[in-house]
Amino acid sequence: MTHSVRDAFARPLGSLRLSVTDRCNLRCRYCMPETDYTWLPRESILTFEELTRLTRIFAGLGATKVRLTGGEPLLRQDLDVLVRSLRTIPQLTDVALTTNGVLLAPAARELRAAGLDRVTVSLDTLRPERLVSFARSTRHADIVAGIRAARDAGLGPVKINSVAVRGFNEDEIGDLLEFARAEQAELRYIEYMDVGGATQWSPADVISREEILARVGARFGPPAPVQRDNGSHAPAERYVLPDGTVFGIIASVTAPFCRDCDRSRITADGTWLLCLYADDGVDLREPLRGGATDAELARIIGEGWSARRDRGAEMRAASPGRAALHSLTSLRADPRREMHTRGG
Repeated sequence: MTHSVRDAFARPLGSLRLSVTDRCNLRCRYCMPETDYTWLPRESILTFEELTRLTRIFAGLGATKVRLTGGEPLLRQDLDVLVRSLRTIPQLTDVALTTNGVLLAPAARELRAAGLDRVTVSLDTLRPERLVSFARSTRHADIVAGIRAARDAGLGPVKINSVAVRGFNEDEIGDLLEFARAEQAELRYIEYMDVGGATQWSPADVISREEILARVGARFGPPAPVQRDNGSHAPAERYVLPDGTVFGIIASVTAPFCRDCDRSRITADGTWLLCLYADDGVDLREPLRGGATDAELARIIGEGWSARRDRGAEMRAASPGRAALHSLTSLRADPRREMHTRGG
């Protein structure tokens, strides 16, 4: 039985992001720029059974979409087992995965067979040497292979996320769209956000939605907005080019979409975050492992969501003298503030 809950601004509890690990095999400058990190204790990481149980409870409160995140979720062994388990929850209409793509190619068909619907791959540059300097990885070819393998496995349409950062890839904005079109994928540009490990974030580094649209329009012709489906809570504003190519922009910095946000996150160790910008969250692992019934967990979650007033991106947009959200000292004090821990 489903009981749909709403928060203080009437936003539904519709989408759940499950972080299955805090580990990652890239070191992207906007997420994990440091050399050393404090990892969550292994024994604190939720099992697949615990993740499924929590998801089933969230589904009973209205969640219909689940996205597996990390860190890099494909570092978690036997991820297809979790996908199969989640697929036993009848209320779920969509099970998706966000990945950096490095390990995707050999896993794509197995994940599709397990019931995964869609995949989003992060790709910020088409130049292998830039991936080396920006993410400390030489595996650019594996990412491209992963995109193609996901498409061929039926995990589509594949979406590609590209964070636009001034001084890094603004000269590739058009090329990335050309690549996505050729690969039958939908590109989503993401404004560089001041969250988690982005300790060097500056407003000057943000390439805004308006600038992205201007650059795309100058190369491909004027993009036209795509009308949203009724009830859509998707973070991306979508546009269509004169030739029919569709792309999206997630403008979290310059045009926050808090009013439509139906997403919450569970970290790999069971901390429930009601907003990406939230300073802390609700510990679900303790009651989960302490003998709480499903009804008791549902009450904790339902009451937490009903009281939710988070508008993190809007509050940040209105912040005078806006700078990086966290210092390195702040992140070291609580690793759950890291993007690679809470999932993007």
